Amino acid sequence: MYESRRPEADMVEQAAPQAERALAWLTGRDEAEQAFCAPLEGLPSEHDDRMARMGDILQATALGLGLRAAAVWARVPEHLVQKWLAQDKDFAAAVQAAATLAAAHGFEPGGATTPAVIRVVILAMSRGHSWEEATQIAGIGSSKLRQMWRSSAALVALVDAARRARPRRPKTYVPPSYRPGKPGRAAPSNRYRLVQRDEA
Repeated sequence: MYESRRPEADMVEQAAPQAERALAWLTGRDEAEQAFCAPLEGLPSEHDDRMARMGDILQATALGLGLRAAAVWARVPEHLVQKWLAQDKDFAAAVQAAATLAAAHGFEPGGATTPAVIRVVILAMSRGHSWEEATQIAGIGSSKLRQMWRSSAALVALVDAARRARPRRPKTYVPPSYRPGKPGRAAPSNRYRLVQRDEA
């Protein structure tokens, strides 16, 4: 990225506090949601957590995001979303209905750049994905986002905040057997959601 093409530094500095608050809100959602379980004297059940994630998938789909982007939005692995779609016909039908709703209102994956698309880019980058990977996940062209970045101090501030939030790489040697298995795969963030196991 050409640092000299960034918007003026003072404009980025003015946008930085809002970008930091937005990223803190996005990355702190799991912790914040635990507060709503406290009055119920326990952790959410696996079923409750799954339903909340499915709801997030539906919201993202209704905003015109594709499957990969919706998985990032809902903070679940893409393969798990695929599993839910294959095993739960009602969920699959709801996702299809959400996609139809989005298309009817002019929102489709790869279409117009929306706040939802920017949100997914920032989430993906904050979790360790590169610029190119984040744009692919969100369904926006890298050059299109770069053009926006060059003209928007707010976007520069969001990208800077996402980069600062990335998981830190270990400073010590990590044996190959402990490294991520595929080239380009982001290192795990070691963030977990605590849930109660459903009784069998």
